[in-house]
This record gives sequence, structure tokens and C-alpha cells, in this order.
Amino acid sequence: MTELTELTAVRLVEGYRKGEFSPVDAVRAALRRAEEIQPAVNAFVRLDEEAALARAAESAERWRRGEPAGLVDGVPVSVKDILLMRGGPTLRGSRTVSASGAWDEDAPAVARLREHGAVFLGRTTTPEFGWKGVTDSPVSGVTRNPYDLSRTSGGSSGGSAAAVALGAGPLSLGTDGGGSVRIPGSFCGIFALKPTYGRVPLYPASAFGTLSHVGPMARDAADAALMMDVISGPDPRDWSGLAPPTGSYADGLSGGVRGLRVAYSPSLGGQVAVRPDVAAAVRRGVEGLAALGAYVEEADPDVTDPVEAFHVLWFSGAARVTQRLGARQRELLDPGLREIVGLGERFSALDYLAAVDVRMELGRRMGRYHETYDVLVTPTLPITAFEAGVEVPGGSGLRRWTGWTPFTYPFNMTQQPAATVPVGVDGAGLPVGLQVVGARHGDGVVLRTAHALYATGVGGLAPPRSSPRP
Repeated sequence: MTELTELTAVRLVEGYRKGEFSPVDAVRAALRRAEEIQPAVNAFVRLDEEAALARAAESAERWRRGEPAGLVDGVPVSVKDILLMRGGPTLRGSRTVSASGAWDEDAPAVARLREHGAVFLGRTTTPEFGWKGVTDSPVSGVTRNPYDLSRTSGGSSGGSAAAVALGAGPLSLGTDGGGSVRIPGSFCGIFALKPTYGRVPLYPASAFGTLSHVGPMARDAADAALMMDVISGPDPRDWSGLAPPTGSYADGLSGGVRGLRVAYSPSLGGQVAVRPDVAAAVRRGVEGLAALGAYVEEADPDVTDPVEAFHVLWFSGAARVTQRLGARQRELLDPGLREIVGLGERFSALDYLAAVDVRMELGRRMGRYHETYDVLVTPTLPITAFEAGVEVPGGSGLRRWTGWTPFTYPFNMTQQPAATVPVGVDGAGLPVGLQVVGARHGDGVVLRTAHALYATGVGGLAPPRSSPRP
């Protein structure tokens, strides 16, 4: 039943409720698809067919009785191999992490999905400790783009994005410390949301501190809203988590965008060189919002590129995550990670606090900006997917992944919600993403804006239908 792999989570739940098909049918189809794409795309670190089919059978029985466990009962879900999931190791893309141990605890978002009956297919690929904007690691190798196997999937949640794009489960759980759900979401043509920091609880705390968010990766905004209704509840293990949301994100999608105040910044005031076909696709998306009744104004936020401060925070986090490693273990690290660890170890506490000052000022400016505008729209990235297996595009002259992601990491520093919506393809047929950024705690407005784009056909791409070949 391969057609089941093309259905959204919302549609699967509807089908279960009506008895059109069962969770066993959907999970078996998703597993078959995952096995089919794995040799060429490398989206998964591990698949667990036996456990997934057992959970699917339990779900099918609950649906037969009319007693589903929750909102996503029986829906196939994958989890990035950064987040704890009981029953197997979380290797985090690193040869320095031992697979031995009890592995008997779920991360908060994983626990909520389990409580709601989700069926876990397996763990998706990540670069080592999620340190960069592409997905390759010493453990799992290179993850490739579903639209062109010679290109990168993006990262660091690249395995999750590729899996969703190719029908190996409609939902995946990713993390985003500088763009890590939005970058691969844009490159792979799916929807991805970085929620307001603390909206989705995280445990253990990230070594990258409050830059790192947990968020849904999905076929569309409606699926992401459904997932947010599951994973947004507080967890006592996260001291920085927010109180429960006041309403359902899924229920809030229907409001539309009429009267919404939309700021459009095509290049952050000329700071970013955006490829013409990317700029054109994003502009068409903005015009679609205007046609739906939004008040659209081209208005750049009053910010300068905070990359130096971000590097202090990010490289310090990398040094912290590897601090326990001895000299021999450090030789096992991704060379690029080893390099930024060395840089991070040289920063002082005063350097770190100065970067925090930059972050607070950026947050203040964006807070004032959103007194005038409900959402900010930008390109998600200034480029489309480049060659696989490298950190930066060949011939670009760039040194680090932050050189080609200027629209994403600033909003990790400000903790704002930000989503990517596919709005077309470039001349090579590669997906283009439009980014919607909201004020802190404005996750519902971001989801509603994105959903409006999908509902009118401006947002969304047909998935790559042909099976990728090695």
C-alpha cells in the first residue's frame, strides 16, 4: 500500500478513525519506503521494524475499540539521533559515544509522542553532535537530497527532512540550534518549525545552551500544528520550559491572514546576496499572502549580522560538549568539529558574556519590530542545495556553514519562532524555502501564516516520486 506513504499525519488519523486502513498498513508501508530509500539517501541511523510493527498492532486494536491513545495514535514518526529515546542508543553522530548502557529514558518530546500512541520507525541521521548545517558524520556518512542525490540534504536534521520528503513517515522530531530544522526543510522541500525557545521542553539540556530548540518536521503546517499539540506540554526536567499553551495550534489554523501585518525583508537590508530564482519564488509567496488579505510592507529589521557573537556561543558549546573527551577520542571527531572546539576553548567568560549582550540587544530590537509587524518573511536560505559531503558550497570562498545561513541563526539568538515553507523550485528543480518569523510566543501566528500559504496552493511541493537510486 505504497500510496499510504504520501498521506499526511492528519489524513492518516482520519483514515484510522473511518476504518479506511489501519496503523499496521501505514507503518508497514513507511518501513518499506524507509528501507527502499536508505541505500541512496542515508536518512536513517537505525530502523526498528519489529518494535514499530508491534506498536502499530497495539494502535490498530485501540482504534478498533474506538479508544485511541491520543492525537497521533498509529502515526509513523522518526526521531533525530540527538534526542534520547528509550530502547536503544543515542549516538549523536559520534564515534565517541558508547552504545552500551541502559538507554531507558525518553526526551520530553519523545515521551509525549509515545503517550499519544505514535509509532517510532527509527532514528535519523545527524552530523556529529548536530554541529553544522549539513548532514554527514563519522558514524553514518553522508545524507543526500531527495531531489538530487549529488546534493546535500542540509542539516543538522538532514535525515529527518529526507525521510519526510520521501514518505518514510509524515512526521519527524528534529532540533535547531542555528537553523537545523529550517535548513534541511528548505533544501528538501518540507515544512519545519523552530518553536519559541522553551515551548517544546528539552532534556538533557543542550551544551549549546538556549540556542537549541526542538521542533516538528512535517509534510505541511497542519501536520506540524498537530505535532505541536502533542509535544508542547511542560516537563519538570526542563527548568526553562514554558507553561502549557492556552489553546490548540491545530484549531488556530483556520483564522487565515486577512489583516495580518506582514513585513517582507528580501535581503535583510542588502546584507545578504540572494540568488535570483530564490528571491523570485519567495516574492511570489509574499504576493500570495497579500492576495489573501494580509497587509504586506517591505520593511527590514534594524539588525546587523550577529555572526561573530553567534560563533562565540556556538563554538563554546562545541567545546563544552566535547570537554570530557581525551586526546585519543578527540582524534575520532569530525575534523571541522575539532577545529571549532579548539576555537571555543580560547574564549573567556567575558567573551561569552559580551556575546550574550549582543544577543539581548538583538532580541530587544526584534521585540520592538514586532510591535509593528505580526510576522517577518524572508528567504529561508539565499541558495538551494549544493554538493553533498562538504560544509560550504564549492568555490564560495566561505569557511563555515554560517556563511550561507544568514537568515536562520539570528532567530535562534532571539528565541523567536521561525518556520520554513516550500514555495517553489529553482532552475535545477531544487526546492526553495520561505521563512516566516514571529514574535516570541507567536508560534500560532507563524503556523497560521504558513497554513494559509498551503491552503491556497502557494506553499507546498509535490514530493519526489521516483525511488532514488545509488
